[in-house]
Amino acid sequence: MPQVEIQCPLPGTFYRKPSPDTPAFKNDGDSVAIGEVIGLVEVMKQFSEVQSEIAGRIVRFVVGNEAPVEPGQVLALVETA
Repeated sequence: MPQVEIQCPLPGTFYRKPSPDTPAFKNDGDSVAIGEVIGLVEVMKQFSEVQSEIAGRIVRFVVGNEAPVEPGQVLALVETA
């Protein structure tokens, strides 16, 4: 099955959870729908949602929680049906 990249829209810090004491938005192996949030990018205390533009199954996250990211950097790989 083909794999599609979800790329980072802006520079900052990538968070896989909405807050430190809550579960991750998505994990490896989870299904994802178009428009579903997979993480947040924080820039100067402003948080922007990263939404999936495709439907499928997350094969794996390429970037770890709280990792610095750049625009265009691959965040996750999604397997489409």
